[in-house]
Amino acid sequence: MADPVVIGIVVFVLASFVGFEVIAKVPPTLHTPLMSGSNAISGITIVGALIASVSGQGALVNVLAFFAIVTATVNVVGGFLVTDRMLGMFRKPKPTSNEEGGR
Repeated sequence: MADPVVIGIVVFVLASFVGFEVIAKVPPTLHTPLMSGSNAISGITIVGALIASVSGQGALVNVLAFFAIVTATVNVVGGFLVTDRMLGMFRKPKPTSNEEGGR
């Protein structure tokens, strides 16, 4: 049987190619909903990495869990910032005090 590490690397590489192809074919109008879904998946990744970090499986698992937590958190925060900025383009500008009073 094949080594589990080799199988994991093969799955990661194939998932990277499939993910790139799927994202490359998304029209620009769907990027905001797609980013919201990506944020939800990254939130699940954070929970999974937290569970893995307290499992007591060894130092390598703790290091990988730490990197998973950091990268997923950066993805979630960045995704929310970009989504907020994109949605801000559709908000009406607030009137200034000069426009309200007419003075």
